[in-house]
Amino acid sequence: MKLNLKNPIVFFDLETTGTNINSDRIVEICYLKVHPNGNEESKTLRINPEMPIPEASSVIHGIYDADVVDCPTFREVAQNIANDIEGCDLAGFNSNRFDVPVLAEEFLRAGVDIDMSKRKLVDVQVIFHKMEQRTLSAAYKFYCDKDLEDAHSAEADTRATYEVLQSQLERYSSELKNDIAFLAEYSSYNKNVDFAGRMVYDENGVEIFNFGKYKGHIVSEVLKKDSGYFSWIQNSDFTLNTKAMLTKIRLRELTGK
Repeated sequence: MKLNLKNPIVFFDLETTGTNINSDRIVEICYLKVHPNGNEESKTLRINPEMPIPEASSVIHGIYDADVVDCPTFREVAQNIANDIEGCDLAGFNSNRFDVPVLAEEFLRAGVDIDMSKRKLVDVQVIFHKMEQRTLSAAYKFYCDKDLEDAHSAEADTRATYEVLQSQLERYSSELKNDIAFLAEYSSYNKNVDFAGRMVYDENGVEIFNFGKYKGHIVSEVLKKDSGYFSWIQNSDFTLNTKAMLTKIRLRELTGK
């Protein structure tokens, strides 16, 4: 089924040094850009993460230190990637919880100003889990009746994710809308303020904390009554995106803008 697109959408997948969105780095990125007219463009880049790739991670995705030693760093390709995804919505498999936050962190480290909060984010894994509760390989077999060769290869996973979403739209045509805004809403567990989900919007659209001793409390009110909490988060092991969004809320409250 052809996707009903108002904007181009970029399906992407990352292979990384690990699963910590705060500190782990990208070693490979593949993205498939689908235009509203159905045209497709794909690109795969190996990235030097500027840190050793743990053996446990290399065993999964097959990328070792020697494979990326001569590859560009993310900082060197960040602007090109940002240009490629400019004006595009984003989609992936487990992307809302991992790939999008990691990509956002890498852009922040590279000093590239890109606002991904305005993009519609479609997580094909969430749709799959809500409908069938399986993995990507099982999803590919179930929906597309194909075996996923080279699983954990960014290129193979990216293409499979795109095909799975097309099949999901066909299979659940009475439940899913071929509309990216609908799919973004459907594939979101929470309305996150930051990509890591440390802050979320409540039913009234107000930012609340989603962790710790102030879980469920309004962020702006916490910052007023416990000024040290802002400093604690800024100096602790939270993502750069979480810190930036918290700073944005704090400045809004201070300036009234």
